Amino acid sequence: MYKKTTLPNGLRIITVPMKNTKTVTVLVLVATGSKYETKEINGISHFLEHMTFKGTKKRLTPLDIAEPLDRIGGYQNAFTSQEYTGYYSKSNYKHLDLLLDIVSDITLNPKFDQKEIDKERGVIIEEINMYEDNPPRKLSDDIWISLLYGDQPAGWDTAGKKEIITRLMRKDFVKYHQHHYVAPKIIVVISGMIESNEVVKKIKNLFKSISGINGKDKITTQESQKNPKVKVFYKNTDQTHIALGVRSYNIFDKRRYAADVLATILGGGMSSRLFRLLRGKMGAAYYVRTLSDESTDTGNLATWAGIDNRRIKEVIGAILKEYKKIKEIKVSKEELTKAKEHLEGGLILGIETSDELASFYGFQEILKNEILKPEDIIKKIRAVTADDILEVANDIFRPEKLNLAIIGPIKDAKPLVNLLKI
Repeated sequence: MYKKTTLPNGLRIITVPMKNTKTVTVLVLVATGSKYETKEINGISHFLEHMTFKGTKKRLTPLDIAEPLDRIGGYQNAFTSQEYTGYYSKSNYKHLDLLLDIVSDITLNPKFDQKEIDKERGVIIEEINMYEDNPPRKLSDDIWISLLYGDQPAGWDTAGKKEIITRLMRKDFVKYHQHHYVAPKIIVVISGMIESNEVVKKIKNLFKSISGINGKDKITTQESQKNPKVKVFYKNTDQTHIALGVRSYNIFDKRRYAADVLATILGGGMSSRLFRLLRGKMGAAYYVRTLSDESTDTGNLATWAGIDNRRIKEVIGAILKEYKKIKEIKVSKEELTKAKEHLEGGLILGIETSDELASFYGFQEILKNEILKPEDIIKKIRAVTADDILEVANDIFRPEKLNLAIIGPIKDAKPLVNLLKI
């Protein structure tokens, strides 16, 4: 059971008591990310996340932030996505007050010292370099989204571009923080061995100075596609990495559950259709997975694989054949049940610990301003029928929705466009 409390200034607090644990997690989510940026400051959400750990008005150095948690065996981290930024700490439940104090402090009171900003540029640029040398990550967080959404926030890499990172200054961080780190855009989630009422009182006190302005919203993503599209990023790799998929549904669309089940049937495990085909039968790939990805204003379903450089056309044809098959032949009761149980099992395993449970509730609230309990989501998954799968497959697997992104030793994308038929 969880409890949601909304303060008069708009700050939302979600408490999730857990009886069978001795840990506690504090998670602060802010409704901002790369979709909230302009081209001139692309990457600032992620850069700002780094800067919160470089010192606050109360904790002057990075060591002042890190050492107290190291001393108690706890840990902390942060992350930035297109639609939210998160800060979290986890430890023995006895140290809840320390976690609350540190996470609230770095969220509300970063110094943004110019000398630290200048030093951290190098860290950010090396992180970007690391991603450039990681083809699967480069494919998913850069090439694929830029193919789908083009030159708008939804199509930009969250890490930003080096030339922008090198010119961001303290005033940019201060302004961005003032516009987005405000009460109506922040959710504080605490899960673990806690007492909800006591926790709410503590958070009210720690966040009493936060601004209550509404803050800035993101620009809605614009989508338009009339023909299949291909984007190739040349890299002299020993393996070609592909993403082959379609535009689908956003997080508010009721059909998203059928899309999730459909993706699971195609590539949701070692016994899924495409894993057995591409790896088991053809021996053409090591990793194979099909994922349905939903955000507040976009959605896509794609198959991801690292394949033999010599067998690109063969693999693309095999994937498209499975897409065509699932839109023409109704899935069996056995296969449908297996996919549902796979999703249900993954959900249950994914909320075993206090940090995972905090994320489960927090992500729903930050994206949808609505929370479904695990049993509610399971009911929606179980309600998906074979007819629903057929309907969704026929809606999304159409030529004009097909997209193919590739990283590998390929220089010409034109011959690949002709392959995208379904």
